[in-house]
Amino acid sequence: MNAPDTLTALTTASPRAAGVSRHHESARAQVAGGATYIDDIPEVRGTLHAAPICSPVAHGRLRGIDASAALALPGVRGIVDARDIPGDPVLAAFSHDEPVFANDLVQFTGQVVALLLADDTMTARRAARLVKLHIEPLPAVISVHEAHALESYVLPPVHVKRGDAAAALKRAPQVLEGTFEVGGQEHFYLEGQIAYVLPLEQNQWWIHTSTQHPGEVQHWVSHALGIANHAVTVECRRMGGGFGGKETQAGHLAVWAAIAANKLQRPVKLRLDRDDDFMITGKRHPFAYHYRAGFDASGLLCGLELEMLANCGFSADLSGPVADRAIFHADNAYFLEDVSIASYRCKTNTQSHTAFRGFGGPQGVIVIERILSDIARQLGLDPLDVRLRNLYGIETRNVTHYQMKVEDNILEPLMTTLATTSRYRERREQISAWNARSPVIKKGIALTPVKFGISFTATLFNQAGALVHVYTDGSVQVNHGGTEMGQGLNTKVAAIVADELGVPFEQVMSTAADTSKVPNASATAASAGTDLNGRAAQFAARHVRDNLAAFVAGLDGCGAGAVRFEAGQVITPKTTRTFNDVVHAAYANRIQLWSDGFYRTPKIHYDKTTMQGRPFYYFAYGAAVTEVAIDTLTGESRVLKVDILHDVGRSINPAIDIGQIEGGFVQGMGWVTTEQLVWNDKGTLQTHAPSTYKIPATGDIPEHFQVDLWPEPNREDNVHGSKAVGEPPFMLAISVFEALRDAVAQAGGQPQGMHAPGTAEEVLKAVQR
Repeated sequence: MNAPDTLTALTTASPRAAGVSRHHESARAQVAGGATYIDDIPEVRGTLHAAPICSPVAHGRLRGIDASAALALPGVRGIVDARDIPGDPVLAAFSHDEPVFANDLVQFTGQVVALLLADDTMTARRAARLVKLHIEPLPAVISVHEAHALESYVLPPVHVKRGDAAAALKRAPQVLEGTFEVGGQEHFYLEGQIAYVLPLEQNQWWIHTSTQHPGEVQHWVSHALGIANHAVTVECRRMGGGFGGKETQAGHLAVWAAIAANKLQRPVKLRLDRDDDFMITGKRHPFAYHYRAGFDASGLLCGLELEMLANCGFSADLSGPVADRAIFHADNAYFLEDVSIASYRCKTNTQSHTAFRGFGGPQGVIVIERILSDIARQLGLDPLDVRLRNLYGIETRNVTHYQMKVEDNILEPLMTTLATTSRYRERREQISAWNARSPVIKKGIALTPVKFGISFTATLFNQAGALVHVYTDGSVQVNHGGTEMGQGLNTKVAAIVADELGVPFEQVMSTAADTSKVPNASATAASAGTDLNGRAAQFAARHVRDNLAAFVAGLDGCGAGAVRFEAGQVITPKTTRTFNDVVHAAYANRIQLWSDGFYRTPKIHYDKTTMQGRPFYYFAYGAAVTEVAIDTLTGESRVLKVDILHDVGRSINPAIDIGQIEGGFVQGMGWVTTEQLVWNDKGTLQTHAPSTYKIPATGDIPEHFQVDLWPEPNREDNVHGSKAVGEPPFMLAISVFEALRDAVAQAGGQPQGMHAPGTAEEVLKAVQR
């Protein structure tokens, strides 16, 4: 199935809702400007607007705040700082190491010290710039290498071993040693961070927030205000993008706004502008690596020692599980028999880095792909052959370095199928011929796979709840704990519920995530939104369907198992009724027409102490072939062709899945090519606006961009036989970086020294080495 065929086949004619391409449930409203985001909500009378007051230095002691000039401006209503926090002055994050507002100490340039409140946004921002912070500078740690040398860590180091890597390296016929660095990445969601807090009666609060985790926002706000969770209701209808940047860090804005609203007893809205968003919020974790890899003449790995330095910023945030997942994905698609991995979670005086699509997986995958490509070049082999040589096996060589058996392995057939359909080997020969006659423009090509584990590595988060209400007119409403950030979660869940009840897709409506409806919901993250919430919603719908089936079976004198729900009808061996008529009759007979559903992921178990177990329910697989061209005089590059074969199981909505694959790939392409974050030696982020930070634009999309879906359902009992699709495609774009390095090598340069992102400057340096 390819993208053009799928997208032109959008239809609602199918009797089933799942398994066909359908428009996103909010698509028409979004195109028409009718979809409501937080900043579109009509403001309650008396609403104040907040602006952050941020530290101008990376590290120092806060000696005082002078807000006199700001408070003198007309329309300014007050200032809020750490002294105004009624509850815990430290955020209720797992590591409990991040202050709500900087108090005695500032720890990065951009750290929020206080808020300025005014009648309108621009007045608040102008006033915030007038506030003077008296800070005594302290030495700042900016480099991850400096942090490691000082043993400056936000969490203790972690070591994972299998076999004896040191001994294996001594025995290995050849050894490759190197260093590598990969940069962070700004989330650059279209809708920036925002929260709108409304005081209710009796010290209760209603919070509108653009968040991937309403339950955590509820917990953080109640903790900061010193009240119970039940007094705080958090709602999120949709986000204008999240990508992990709104998993924890949306909570900061809600807490800040809530403290201000509590002090002034007025509604408060806080919306960061793009510059402030860049300066305040965390990014994808930059990583630095040192590795030694042993291998034989065929390219088979004989041993690997890998050191990972994760730049975590000034606090832990989600750095622990991010760095853990980087360890779990350092194998990617390959069996590592004798391996030693050391992971250091380094503390620097920069923004606290956080979740980002892939959640550490990309930082693990990219380094092993780099190693295998360099081994192939050293041996004079095709990198694809070296990759195939090292793949996980079916009967043997099928256990990961964290002791999880790979039971659903489709790597070899998927990769070889893609190599055939994309004409990889013929194109490699054609590229060699091109490069022989082209003195300036050189081409490169790479085929890289992805094996990505699906589940939260923190086992407790692998649970979800949902509510399904059937109204007396037959219409259906579903509410679940997941959040919609444009990925189509609500569209998929509605389709699952529609099929469970046997009604048309259009008869089901998904509503806003709301902590007063489904409590204690996990974040919409780890690519598990549909897996968890879709199954919970399916179970809730099934309870209602079973109630209706038992009722109809009693009417017609048959077993409940003989009752079928199809195409808006309820069919028994005796008669056929419309679903709507059955619902109306059931209500008249006092049959329950609503229910809850709960799901927890089976089979998973994981010991955080030993880093062993089965942290993932299953793996999602994929592969991409990317062809690039570089200009050896300027270092500029262009992606020419992309062919993708990706495994989504039995797709619930092919159009949405293909959109996720395309979007994930392009975002990953930005990470490895143009999206460069630069901090100066004083710890100030220099690339804090679209003028200096470059995400891919429409002109960067290759003309040839082919996406096909692997035609096999999930071998695990997942909802509809589907597989997660949010994060795995991001890592397909590592093929872009490897294609760039291939082009550098074919130009006679030294790709071993290239770091990511492969900007024009980085490519040019590699060509000229």
